[in-house]
Amino acid sequence: MWYNYRIGGFGFISNIYGFTQGLKHNQLKRIERLHTRRVAPEQIISPELARQLTEISHETGRQIGVLINRKGQVEYVMVGTAKRVEMPDFGRARVSLDRFRGLRCIHTRFLSEKLTQDDLTDLALLRLDLMSVIQVDAETGLPNLVYSAHLLPTTAEKLEAESDNYEFLEPNIPSQLDTNFLALINSLENEMARNRLTARSRQTNRDRVILVGATTKYLSDAEESMAELEELALSADVVVLDKIIQRRGKIDPKTVLGSGKLEELLIRAMRLGADLIVFDAELSPAQVRSISEATELKVIDRPQLILDIFAQRAQSREGKLQVELAQLKYLLPRLAQGQNSALSRLAGGIGGRGPGESKLETDRRRARDKISNLEKQVDNLSRQRQERRKSRINKNVPIISLVGYTNAGKSTLLNTLTQSKVYAEKKMFATLDPTSRRLRLPIEQEIIINDTVGFIRDLPETLVAAFRATLEEISDSDLLVHVVDAANPQALQQIESVDKILHELELNNIPRLIVLNKTDLIDDVSLQALERNILFDKDLESVAISAIHPKSLSPLLDKIGEIVKVSSSKFQVSGQSV
Repeated sequence: MWYNYRIGGFGFISNIYGFTQGLKHNQLKRIERLHTRRVAPEQIISPELARQLTEISHETGRQIGVLINRKGQVEYVMVGTAKRVEMPDFGRARVSLDRFRGLRCIHTRFLSEKLTQDDLTDLALLRLDLMSVIQVDAETGLPNLVYSAHLLPTTAEKLEAESDNYEFLEPNIPSQLDTNFLALINSLENEMARNRLTARSRQTNRDRVILVGATTKYLSDAEESMAELEELALSADVVVLDKIIQRRGKIDPKTVLGSGKLEELLIRAMRLGADLIVFDAELSPAQVRSISEATELKVIDRPQLILDIFAQRAQSREGKLQVELAQLKYLLPRLAQGQNSALSRLAGGIGGRGPGESKLETDRRRARDKISNLEKQVDNLSRQRQERRKSRINKNVPIISLVGYTNAGKSTLLNTLTQSKVYAEKKMFATLDPTSRRLRLPIEQEIIINDTVGFIRDLPETLVAAFRATLEEISDSDLLVHVVDAANPQALQQIESVDKILHELELNNIPRLIVLNKTDLIDDVSLQALERNILFDKDLESVAISAIHPKSLSPLLDKIGEIVKVSSSKFQVSGQSV
């Protein structure tokens, strides 16, 4: 905490940070006068200031430190214990992504100790320009060697090859320190800005992110989930700089990661010039604030990333409404009290006295009103969609819906079957708005094929709720064609995820046909093993195809024809699995 003292003869109040209890008045005066000292901007520290620090430290038996800005002015004075010195709380002060904080820390150290891990942690977490310790001579109290370190800028390409995050300057006594501090710090920041500019020009101004995961289970499961998160990030058109996974006995309720891993994350983010951190989990509002304050970077979680992808992909009015609804439902519980907004009241003054309404309450009320309005619009669209479905059903045209994990190839299959040009790309959630096309089977039976939004594990509940109207399109289907990416090593797990969502939507009673797509990318042995596993686990037959090769689709069309022929316009065997 801060301690305020009125110093006799100076006539002003100043601040000393740290452990001052038990110090004599004369010692406090001398510590206080450190605020008035100046250092040449190009010096790390002057011999005079170094001597004053070590002499006071020797006399009091405590570590004494100062934080000096780039003009050479002492901004903070810290008093520690014999073993360590505490840094001030900088609050919500933000630092540019291409700069350090503009403060260098110099403090004393006993017993000929050099820079410790605590020093390096403070250097990284506080984004200080430099961290220096001055060794105190145990007999005379004079300064001995000065040890200094700073962070190293780098690029994503060089990071794996480099083992050190810090560079240590050559130790020397204060009078013989020949490092030009301003030149050093300017060169470091110029390199940071240059790395960032080069990467940005190469990546056309896309956001640069670090993906982070924490798990209490098997590391292999976390790695699989992280690989999927990377696909999501690439689909969101961002540049993935790095991935960090930590296996813990218990997830930290405040910052998810442990303090050491959080420090590593900050250092990597700073050195790589990251804009954003994406966590492979759903974070609480408190966790987002804690991590954001510790790293001074924007922090989002997996559901928010998925919502962002949906917002990019939505083309139709209905799709945009549903995405906006999902985003508002996600953000409503995360609206937080802003800094100093507790005193911000509306409807105050004459004619409006009383408690009023805080800005936070106003924001929440407006969000709830907007949600209510959007829900009404989505309901209206749902009724319109229901009328269109009734029209199709009355015509006795069988309805086939393509369902499956995102990026399994549903839109590509629809295009190949119907010679359509529905947007299809090797990205997650490339298709968001549902599409219907007519198709005539070899048995001269006309059917309607629906292409639906892809599923994914841990799909945000707000998205499922908002897109329920769209997903209702599946409910009138006579057959669900479950498209599976057979070349994906996690194919069986993806089948489970899709089955789980279908069960939650109460669509698991509709007959299903599993279609193993992308079989041109795997060998026959792997394909046969997958078919056996599906038959054993699900008691379902499967058809192997490659959506980009029309000739491979004949078995699929024949199988659909058999099912349609047996069921006529409506399946009489509803609930039976194929």
